[in-house]
Amino acid sequence: MRLSDAKPKKGSKKRPRRIGRGIAAGQGASGGFGMRGQKSRSGRSTRPGFEGGQMPLYRRLPKLKHFTVINRKHYTTINVGKLASLPANSEVTLISLTEAKIVTSNKEPLKILGDGELNVALHVKASAFTTGARTKIEAAGGTCEVI
Repeated sequence: MRLSDAKPKKGSKKRPRRIGRGIAAGQGASGGFGMRGQKSRSGRSTRPGFEGGQMPLYRRLPKLKHFTVINRKHYTTINVGKLASLPANSEVTLISLTEAKIVTSNKEPLKILGDGELNVALHVKASAFTTGARTKIEAAGGTCEVI
């Protein structure tokens, strides 16, 4: 047997429908698409998700409430008030906070929040700061560095 001998089984191949080519073609006149309307026109199909001019579902959904943010950033958070117990002029990182047992988890990056009071000058290195936290650290004589 050769590749040229391979042929489809008898009766498995049907002739293609020739829409709108007269009565002899079997699909003449309206071509099986009915009388009038959007679905009977040439180049007729609407795009997927089209709802006749109404705002489609995929564009309506994010406007509604209670939709979670996809790929949300997760942080290990700590308030400025917890940093007050650290010694002056020390460097504060996620690793140093876990060693001091102020933070228990170090899976996510560190974010400093602005709740509490700080009187000690610290050199804080974190992934994010709130504006309140940044002002309190710098008012106490410390520095904020985003890593």
